[in-house]
Amino acid sequence: MCATCGCSDHTHQDLLTNPLDLSKQREINLEKDILQENNLRAERNRGYFEAKKIFSINLVSSPGSGKTSLLERTIDFSDDIPIYVIEGDQQSTNDADRIRRKGTPVVQINTGNGCHLDAEMIHRALHELEPVEHSLVIIENVGNLVCPALFDLGETHRVVIMSVTEGEDKPLKYPNMFATSQLCLINKIDLLPYVDFDVERAKAYALRVNPSLKFMEMSTTKATNIVEWYDWLSHHVKVPH
Repeated sequence: MCATCGCSDHTHQDLLTNPLDLSKQREINLEKDILQENNLRAERNRGYFEAKKIFSINLVSSPGSGKTSLLERTIDFSDDIPIYVIEGDQQSTNDADRIRRKGTPVVQINTGNGCHLDAEMIHRALHELEPVEHSLVIIENVGNLVCPALFDLGETHRVVIMSVTEGEDKPLKYPNMFATSQLCLINKIDLLPYVDFDVERAKAYALRVNPSLKFMEMSTTKATNIVEWYDWLSHHVKVPH
């Protein structure tokens, strides 16, 4: 795992067994090297997607915002689009099992103590999935609005989900994720009568950090505005007829 965001399995142990010699001045730039390596692999993933005319989405959110439920609804509406899914979680195969029951090809990536997916993980998953040309690959990232923002996976679009139960100030608290996304889905709008959430204020906060961000309001539970989401996907996935 990486040390950029502190998710390494051995960082603290290394410091105990190899204490720093504070009498000598040293500069260690771990973040630059790690991100450079990831970005090189991400570019190769991007080239793979472009060569096969695959539309790929990096789906990000905090835990419980509705990523997996959105995937299930998307599969239900996707009779004419081949879909492949990469599931990222620290532990368990629960989400992959839900997708597999829909008959959709899926690869589960368990990151252990890691808090995000990286481009090398996606590279290996793609070799296992072998998606066909003109298909849709959806990457469900680990539930986290911080670390995944740092790591380019080579995706075509990054889509962030925020639910009305989380608070409208999420874009201000986690600006990097919203700044690096192209589309924001505001989910669970069926709960608006029961929560203190101002949709327009949430959009305004998000536009502060990313003036070009687009929005969709939906409820995956009630399938509200799911057709709008599917139309957006259909516009980007060019399936030959």
